[in-house]
Amino acid sequence: MHGNGQKSVENDMSHGPLLAVLDLGTNNCRLLIALPVLAQDGSTTGFKIVDSFSRIVRLGEGVNQTGLLSEAALDRTLAALKVCAGRIAKYDVKHVRAIATQAARLARNADQLVSRVRDETGLELEVISAEEEANLAAEGCAPLVGRRYSGALVFDIGGGSTEVIWLEKSPQGPQKKLAASVPVGVVSLAESYGAEATSRAGFQRMRADLIPRFEPFARAMNEAFDTSNYHLLGTSGTVTTLAAIALKLPRYNRTRVDASWHETAHMLRVVERLLWLDTEALAKIGSIGRERADLMLPGCAIFAAICSLWTAPVLRVADRGLREGMLRQLSQELT
Repeated sequence: MHGNGQKSVENDMSHGPLLAVLDLGTNNCRLLIALPVLAQDGSTTGFKIVDSFSRIVRLGEGVNQTGLLSEAALDRTLAALKVCAGRIAKYDVKHVRAIATQAARLARNADQLVSRVRDETGLELEVISAEEEANLAAEGCAPLVGRRYSGALVFDIGGGSTEVIWLEKSPQGPQKKLAASVPVGVVSLAESYGAEATSRAGFQRMRADLIPRFEPFARAMNEAFDTSNYHLLGTSGTVTTLAAIALKLPRYNRTRVDASWHETAHMLRVVERLLWLDTEALAKIGSIGRERADLMLPGCAIFAAICSLWTAPVLRVADRGLREGMLRQLSQELT
């Protein structure tokens, strides 16, 4: 996909300039390099992915307990960011945005991360607010609101926080009616509950403890969120992995998972099956793997808590989110 370099992809006049967006989360470091696909009037109709990179770095490891990003986590993260900087340089991308989310928001030494990233990679890392994170997730997922629905509840289960956003259709495009960021994610849950986070009993306790964290937002939406007119729209490693298992994929396949529709009840049955497996057995499932196995039940607990409060029968899965939101914003700024 990227062997021909930047010159060949920029020669097509139906494309805008190359863009690079980087999302440094509590658990993952993800990069997308893409070309905006332009309509005749110059508006952006989509993106052609030129290159991508993803690596689990666990930047937020221990930050809930210590309030600090550890040296080991910083070293892992810098190693991944150097790969990203190399990809960006290879394509000579001029329009770059790099963000960090919950782990960096929590850490007292986030300035050390930002300065090391600048000094060692040349990237300017921006620590964004929880509100902006929710906005970017909504922007990235908005194109997947189903045609026959009035809107959707977008939820993004991260490593250190979970965003919920109520999108409603309008003539101007999907509008945000409510957005919230709950400071709990798969890494923070796994650390808080310890060994219990990988057991069936621990799942039940996590789910029960999480419901009150999300309940005020469900209550604020009250009866206006009619589950016959709205669907769930989930993004994150947890939701995309559950979708891959529901689709019986031997290994993860983004093209099969992204934009796929599922019955919520079927996805919850997938969760129920996973609860009987230990971490070793979870690691052997192709779409989970060893790096994600110990975080799977915490993610499932967040997913199940959300499904119990917003009881829409249908769920759409997005293998997109913050990076796609950044691409859309960057593209708009350039037009």
